Amino acid sequence: MVSVKIEYIIMLVKLFARHYGLTFLQAYHYISQYGGVEYAERHYNVLHTLPFNDQVEGLATYCHRKGGALI
Repeated sequence: MVSVKIEYIIMLVKLFARHYGLTFLQAYHYISQYGGVEYAERHYNVLHTLPFNDQVEGLATYCHRKGGALI
């Protein structure tokens, strides 16, 4: 199950990067800085069932609440 979560988080970071025009590393650093990796891991059971756009928007909203500037 751990490897499935890791693969999911990598995919979510890629989608986030594409959505915001960032490189994978830029997106990963941003998401990590604002607790998004932990958010994705904690809520994996629900998040992975949502449409991709909703997953990215939820992650962006969470990071924004934690001080991130992207929204």
